[in-house]
Amino acid sequence: MADSSQLDLFTGAPSPTPARGRRRGQGEPVGPAELPDDVRALGERLPPALYLGTSSWTFPGWKGLVYDREATPARLSREGLAAYAQHPVLRTVGVDRTFYAPIPASTFAEYAAQVPPGFRFLVKAHEACTLARWPVHARYGDVRGQPNPRFLDAAYAADLVVGPCVEGLGEKAGPIVFQLPPQDIQEFGGVGPFTERLHTFLAALPRGPLYAVEVRNEALMTEVLGQVLADAGACPVLAVWKDLPPVERQAVRLHALQAPALVVRWMLPPNLDYEEARKRYFPFDRLVDEDTRTREGIARVATAALNLGRPVFATLNNKAEGSAPLSAIQLARSVISRTASHPDVKP
Repeated sequence: MADSSQLDLFTGAPSPTPARGRRRGQGEPVGPAELPDDVRALGERLPPALYLGTSSWTFPGWKGLVYDREATPARLSREGLAAYAQHPVLRTVGVDRTFYAPIPASTFAEYAAQVPPGFRFLVKAHEACTLARWPVHARYGDVRGQPNPRFLDAAYAADLVVGPCVEGLGEKAGPIVFQLPPQDIQEFGGVGPFTERLHTFLAALPRGPLYAVEVRNEALMTEVLGQVLADAGACPVLAVWKDLPPVERQAVRLHALQAPALVVRWMLPPNLDYEEARKRYFPFDRLVDEDTRTREGIARVATAALNLGRPVFATLNNKAEGSAPLSAIQLARSVISRTASHPDVKP
């Protein structure tokens, strides 16, 4: 597995001692950026059930956008979350480090203590839950390329994923996302056996948390999958990722508006892979390739969900347009322009 200290820098994990940087004389903690009045007014107009945010919070390029100063990723991992949570538009954030290894309830509790009551976390489940076979990659060590016995193991997920998340975050827990990376679907017997096994898995999880499932193989994105999720009370994740259909088509196919919440993750433009987007958009301080078609598609689906009384969780990646906080502001404006004409949605 990958070194945990390296994962902290990439995913936004706090150090075991959050105040360590200040004890070493680094001065005042990182604070929130001074934002224009129109951005603050935008935050005040957002519907309460709309949770917009980013995939993590540890990016030095967000000076002036989220933070009042430039700081290293390590320092932002310790101090940035409290400042991030003061942004008027950002009401959720993704916890991606949990995809690489489970974390204890105490770490989740540290997160929860840094944000206001109305803030919610979107937590990714450990990849052991969603990989049928371990990838052939050095970080998997001796198990690389081997079948994964914990794939869709509800007992493992309940003990190592759900339990710590619920205990540590409490009411600040948002969706727990089971992301299935692209993989050979024959590893789990094809589409039919997969949906049956997923149904069994979801039915065996503890009741109460909001579960969401993201598939990155379009072949798995079927109406039957939508029915399985609806029967289990879980949500499909509408994922904006290379080679996947537009979000509105996914929403129809997966019956997303019938789910208890709408969950959207906007990660990549349609024409770039992850590394290409990272190199093109770094340091993530401006919108480079605005994708109005995707943005308006998400806004339409989000407005429809809000009109049905569903909460909406949407996280955006820097690799979507160039800067996740700026993408969130633009998406908020698109939603507000639509909800203004719908009196049933209360800003």
